[in-house]
Amino acid sequence: MRNLWLAIVAASISAAQTPAPVPALVRGVLLERDTETPSGEFSVRAPDNQVFRYQFDRKTYVERENRMIEVKRLEPGEKVEVVSDVVSGSALRYARTIHVMPDAPPPRPSSLSRLRNTRPAADRIPAGNMTFSGVVFRLTNDLLVLHTREGGEQPLILRKDTRYVQDGEIVDAATLKLNTRVFIRAGKDLYEQVEAYQVIWGRILEPK
Repeated sequence: MRNLWLAIVAASISAAQTPAPVPALVRGVLLERDTETPSGEFSVRAPDNQVFRYQFDRKTYVERENRMIEVKRLEPGEKVEVVSDVVSGSALRYARTIHVMPDAPPPRPSSLSRLRNTRPAADRIPAGNMTFSGVVFRLTNDLLVLHTREGGEQPLILRKDTRYVQDGEIVDAATLKLNTRVFIRAGKDLYEQVEAYQVIWGRILEPK
């Protein structure tokens, strides 16, 4: 019985020391970033105070207010959303996209609540709370079927504003081909159907 108890305690200690895997999509506050070179590392503090470190390079897609910027222009303290992927042989994940999240707008005065906003709506992609990775198995103008790493098939609806990013550059939907390995940020619509908000693919920089 004593040996069994010791084994349970040892297993508990080992589990506590094993770091949790980094999610593919993380939202948090930018703590710091390298600015001297076009590639480097940066760190993000999540709402639960976990700190995640990533590597980036020239192909990392960085966006603020629908404009592409460089990582060095990111300011510590900004709220960001990072979509990342595993890099073979590295403990750090590779940041495919970094999206600066806008601050919540101040509440509109009640006297203006009935006035119509005449400014055009910003062309923003939804934030999304789901991520998928795999190979494009079937592709039409309205539907993408992904063959996932787990061996199943995941259908995703393609929207008119679905964004396609290849090697860090926005491209046309026609650029995406069958059998391409992709990373997708997605979410559900009002009918519980999964929609693709952003489809990302291309080569990443292997760590030296």
